[in-house]
Amino acid sequence: MTTAQTESLLWLLPGLPLLGSVVLLLGGRRTDRWGHLLGTALALASFAVGAAMFAGMVSRDTDERAVSDTLFTWVPVGELHVDFGFQLDQLSMCFVLLITGVGSLIHIYSIGYMAADPDRRRFFAYLNLFLAAMLILVLANNYLGLYLGWEGVGLASYLLIGFWQHKPSAATAAKKAFVVNRVGDIGLAIALMIMFATFGQVSFTAVFGGAGQASEATLTALGFMLLLAACGKSAQVPLQSWLGDAMEGPTPVSALIHAATMVTAGVYLIVRSGPIFDLAPNAQIGVVVVGAVTLLFGAIVGCAKDDIKKALAASTMSQIGYMVLAAGLGPAGYAFAIMHLLTHGFFKAGLFLGAGSVMHGMNDETDMRRFGGLRTVMPITFATFGVGYLAIIGVPPFAGFYSKDPIIEAAFGEGGAKGLLLGGAALLGAGITAFYMTRVMILTFFGESRWHDGPDRPHPHESPGVMTWPMILIAVGSVVSGALLAVGGTLQDWLAPVVGEHEAAHTVPAWAMTLIILAVVAVGVAIAWRQYAARPVAVVAPDDVSALTVAARRDLYGDAFNERVLMRPGQRVTAGLVAVENDGVDGITTGVGDLVTASSSRIRRWQNGQVRSYALSMFAGAALVTGLVMVVNLL
Repeated sequence: MTTAQTESLLWLLPGLPLLGSVVLLLGGRRTDRWGHLLGTALALASFAVGAAMFAGMVSRDTDERAVSDTLFTWVPVGELHVDFGFQLDQLSMCFVLLITGVGSLIHIYSIGYMAADPDRRRFFAYLNLFLAAMLILVLANNYLGLYLGWEGVGLASYLLIGFWQHKPSAATAAKKAFVVNRVGDIGLAIALMIMFATFGQVSFTAVFGGAGQASEATLTALGFMLLLAACGKSAQVPLQSWLGDAMEGPTPVSALIHAATMVTAGVYLIVRSGPIFDLAPNAQIGVVVVGAVTLLFGAIVGCAKDDIKKALAASTMSQIGYMVLAAGLGPAGYAFAIMHLLTHGFFKAGLFLGAGSVMHGMNDETDMRRFGGLRTVMPITFATFGVGYLAIIGVPPFAGFYSKDPIIEAAFGEGGAKGLLLGGAALLGAGITAFYMTRVMILTFFGESRWHDGPDRPHPHESPGVMTWPMILIAVGSVVSGALLAVGGTLQDWLAPVVGEHEAAHTVPAWAMTLIILAVVAVGVAIAWRQYAARPVAVVAPDDVSALTVAARRDLYGDAFNERVLMRPGQRVTAGLVAVENDGVDGITTGVGDLVTASSSRIRRWQNGQVRSYALSMFAGAALVTGLVMVVNLL
């Protein structure tokens, strides 16, 4: 595909899934019989267009690969002039292929998973909307267009998380995700205001070009506002509380949110805004700290979850923490952040689809303590889930080995106390990841079957082909994607024109670091095996556990913290403002009205219609005036 053809067809990437969403939503029940097929076909068509554009981009010289197209004038208001346009460069191309490729496989899987749902057509409409919004986000050539896609992703996530609205837990989870993300969105809105006030424009070209002339204080404020936005969308501390509850939606939603779309948006925002963070070292430190804290936070929470989807959700939080940590390292980590994002898109999608397959065969049971021994009755699910497991813990030659290990090495490469602290956190996170993911594997697929003890005994069975084939293809990606992206610095060279080139420092030889990481991973696997494979697993979680386990079961008291520090004070502030409104503003307004009413009532009594009363009033008035005149003359 030529440059001109690519420019003229850029709108098709988000336009095709957006068309599907519009047709399915406006068509209503008339599209029920074929709506899922239309939604899937348009997602695949968007992927085909993206693949053709990728082939054309590869065939061109490096300096000619990025293309852009202005569709129309969007905001011509005073000094603010914003065009609605798209740009496709090496960074956005990575996301286009991930979103449309993995997203299309999730669509296909959903055909089988949602087969019995009467609202399947509406579900596919929301899936299409999700893809379209995410594609607008990564293709926009300015921050206002990015903000449009950002809010579209938030809307689509709200609709999908709360898809089963008849469940109070699903409705509550959707509202929670929506509210928490709005907190982060405030950061992006303020960032837009800072950009306009400082640069007069919000396009990437103008902002990045003018960043060198802006003060460090301005860039620091801008960086922290962008970080706040990223924390909300990518579920990073302190805005991580919505992610676990979001599992109330159908499992394909979890795969789409966690692997290909929503939670990757924050990482994209930070990497895309690299020229800002590179000139704001304090904001860059903030990014690193958030990533390091979150990767440990999510890993610890994942160790205590018995719900298979919530364990994987905590895992996502932790893995996104690795990406944010890498992005905070600047040019030394940008490419590694994107590499881990891409490999994570495969193995985490595979893990969630595998979890959905298990639920499909277990009457929607999610408690892993009621699983066990499923490898023999669900062999394809076991094999594909196992590939994802090996990839996420970083066993060579699976994808995670090639993408997570470089992040740990780059963290140690910072040197000094900073490198030791960051590298130690990332290394510890790798060991904990190995522990909780081995726990998930053992509780689900190994040991004695425990589903016989349930009140409604399920009859586990392998999922139909429409579900297993996407799982197999994603498993293949979990095996080969790491080597394809990492060998010879393929992805680093590909992204260099966008994120810059940087040779990471190595405090220890790469082979030695690899051995250390693998040893830590082996220790995590061994501890989990000893704890859950060598001992009987209780069907009901024991109560006599450590304080750390109790805290992890309660998400390290994240909700309690938000309630005490943010919600309760917010309620008191709101109550105070309401009191001021009612007793102050409304009180004054009402008081003036009451005074006028009372005065009018009294004055109205003088108008009684009796002539003698009016004559007496006139006489009294004349006498008063005469008396005053006489007094004045005497003086």
